[in-house]
Amino acid sequence: MTVTLTGLATVVPPTVLHQDEVREVFGSQPELSRLAKRLVSTSFGVSGIERRYTVLTELGERTAQPGVERVFYDAETGLLMSPGTKARNDIYAREASRLYVDAGRAALANQEEFSAEDVTHVITVSCTGFYAPGPDFVVARDLGLPADVQRFHLGFMGCYASLPALRLATQLCQADPEAVVLVVSVELCTLHLRTSDDPDTIIATSLFGDGAGAALVSARPIPSHEPGFELDRFASRVAPEGESDMAWRIGDHGFEMVLSNMVPAILGQHVTGAVQPLFAPEPDLARALDERRAGDVIPHWAIHPGGRSILDKVESALELSEAQLLPARATLRDFGNMSSATVLFVLRHILDSPAAAAGERVAAMAFGPGLTVESALMTIRGS
Repeated sequence: MTVTLTGLATVVPPTVLHQDEVREVFGSQPELSRLAKRLVSTSFGVSGIERRYTVLTELGERTAQPGVERVFYDAETGLLMSPGTKARNDIYAREASRLYVDAGRAALANQEEFSAEDVTHVITVSCTGFYAPGPDFVVARDLGLPADVQRFHLGFMGCYASLPALRLATQLCQADPEAVVLVVSVELCTLHLRTSDDPDTIIATSLFGDGAGAALVSARPIPSHEPGFELDRFASRVAPEGESDMAWRIGDHGFEMVLSNMVPAILGQHVTGAVQPLFAPEPDLARALDERRAGDVIPHWAIHPGGRSILDKVESALELSEAQLLPARATLRDFGNMSSATVLFVLRHILDSPAAAAGERVAAMAFGPGLTVESALMTIRGS
């Protein structure tokens, strides 16, 4: 049974954060130590990011706007504020709902085979906020999905969560060949940015942005010209020694990221073993991985750009070419790390590339707390 992903769509909020300007704001906060200010300068400077997007319009202000309530940033004084978790989550509930619906609507519009009435299941994904009735409810209501649509939400899993969502969608379609599953990931990471002397917080502040991705997954027959991916199989592995090096906790002033500088090294040691079960069913792929020729047999790699150094380690460990890392590096440059939504942006970049052709294979990988590596093998389809 062939399960296909179509309609892949990506959406970002309108406010752009230019990396050099954000660096100036965070580096100029008076409570920072001299060491922290140097770390801000270094982290932002070597991030590989040029711009990110945010739902916080005030962060994009260069001059104060009269009469506008400021929650995160006062452009008049240049000071960052520290709202509580409730204030941040209230913004999440409002702004994430819009992006969930916009991304889902875009996915439906991006393909010809399915309409809202065909959707049988909704899977929403996020780790940057909570509310109930949740985003699965909002998507079903605002897109006019059938009254009996089945809804699931994957919450607080971290940056790798879109791949388990696609795996769950695939399993639903294998169990019910008539199923049409709408998968939507929305992450508003900038809601949790804050000034701090803590190195983990500074690194997170230099990396994360906001974005949304969505797609439709189904085993129903789809016209051959419809662009997308055949979802061949998935794998999941954990590097247990990294459990304390990447974590996501709820604090009094937003969610708190633990992202140690050991993460790239740990991933570099384990990434080859993590994709072994993905390649094992096909002897040619398994042999190529053993012989360090994975890049020769898999032309396209959708690597979650958790950071520039992570991409460097994956490129080195798997001996991939610069061209094969281009979709991930370009996504990092243009959008930053949008947690679980990011790998969908990388897949969209590959699908839009003139270098991608129907029938070619794609290996996707995303990383998150655990330290968890989720991977997927796909085949490009369509013209």
